[in-house]
Amino acid sequence: MQRFSAKSTFQNIPISLLRRCISSTSQTAMAASDEFLGRLPPFEYIPPPYTGPSADVILNQRKEFLSSYTSCLYKKPLNIVDGKMQYLFDESGRRYLDAFAGIAVVNCGHCHPDVVKPVIEQIKRLQHPTTLYLNHAIADFSEALASKLPGDLKVVFFTNSGTEANELALMMAKLYTGYQDIVSIRNGYHGNAAGTMGATGQSMWKFNVVQTGTHHALNPDPYRGVFGSDGEKYARELHDLIQYGTTGHIAGFVFEAIQGVGGIMELAPGYLSAAYDIVKKAGGLFIADEVQSGFARTGDFWGFEAHNVVPDIVTMAKGIGNGFPLGAVVTTPEIARVLTRRCYFNTFGGNAVATTAGLAVLNVIEKDKLQENASMVGSYLKGRLNQLKEKHEIIGDVRGRGLMLGVELVSDRKLKTPATAETLHIMDQMKELGVLVGKGGFFGNVFRITPPLCFTKDDADYLVEAMDYSVSKM
Repeated sequence: MQRFSAKSTFQNIPISLLRRCISSTSQTAMAASDEFLGRLPPFEYIPPPYTGPSADVILNQRKEFLSSYTSCLYKKPLNIVDGKMQYLFDESGRRYLDAFAGIAVVNCGHCHPDVVKPVIEQIKRLQHPTTLYLNHAIADFSEALASKLPGDLKVVFFTNSGTEANELALMMAKLYTGYQDIVSIRNGYHGNAAGTMGATGQSMWKFNVVQTGTHHALNPDPYRGVFGSDGEKYARELHDLIQYGTTGHIAGFVFEAIQGVGGIMELAPGYLSAAYDIVKKAGGLFIADEVQSGFARTGDFWGFEAHNVVPDIVTMAKGIGNGFPLGAVVTTPEIARVLTRRCYFNTFGGNAVATTAGLAVLNVIEKDKLQENASMVGSYLKGRLNQLKEKHEIIGDVRGRGLMLGVELVSDRKLKTPATAETLHIMDQMKELGVLVGKGGFFGNVFRITPPLCFTKDDADYLVEAMDYSVSKM
């Protein structure tokens, strides 16, 4: 690529002309932004005026009192102060189409009235009774949640996050089987505590602390993987990993049906069903991490349902509470009994307010037909994104199911060279056009499109138009 020196390129151009060019470019960009915002689907809600601190004040507070690793998206961070359904609002009242949902959390939509109302009623009546006393909130939600799972998966343990849920699941697998080795998949993400950090398959999320007893199988990645879409070959590698890397017996195999942090990566067809038999022959438990793919996001209620397997343990968080800190582990009565050998307790797990929110989420998903909507709108949006792929060489892959979609950007389709810098630039441009998406993947070059499940076809069209325009301006 030819490189240009700003000094040599512009030294003979009058400053006044440069200023006019810059001003003209800026005005053109603002006009384009205003034109797009005029096409944003109509929405009745208008937020009340914001009277809190500005973005600059909050940013300075974060720099002084929060870890420097608490980073923000975008060159100019957004100060989000209000939200309603699939839209967010900044301090000026500007509306944004939210295609990230707080990292696949706000499945029902921001401030859904049928989630907010029962939570307010519960918090006014009783906030935290402790599970040592009887209270209907945790019992009602446990029963409703268990009804959403197949087979004998009907014993629920509540936690406060996905990391906690996965830590508990891994411990239960070791206790139940009597074995210590855990197998997970490269490129997966399962949390940031000791055990889950070991199970996570990306170096950037793993601190230099002891992480033993975890083995990482090849990622059955249809786009970049060594065996392409051949799930059976990846499964044979899993078999060899267990035979050569362990005693031949394992405690469990943990997986995401669609890798979220890993860039919305679907596992190769046939992999999980073949892996199930291999894991069972090795004495292990099959553990489905549904933290991001659960609660109707993929068009099925659970991500694993598309693979014709029934796990021994299912972990969940994020969409379970629509923004409330809540996680859960669901397993069989037989496996659950291992925790009776000692005293297991979680102070806030099963909190009355959080479980009230969880039950409200299940009710809204059913009442608003969000699973059906995720399937219908997700299929439509994926089709539109594939049309963009045909138009723009930089789009290397479109993948995912329902409203858990990924768009991978590459600077060379043949070499699949990650277009990491371009991804950041396009994200910023889309933000200026009123569309918020996330990013992920090992190289940071994948748009993560995980909107609230109330997303409409009009919203999908606007997102695609904004992406099309932003890519065209590269």
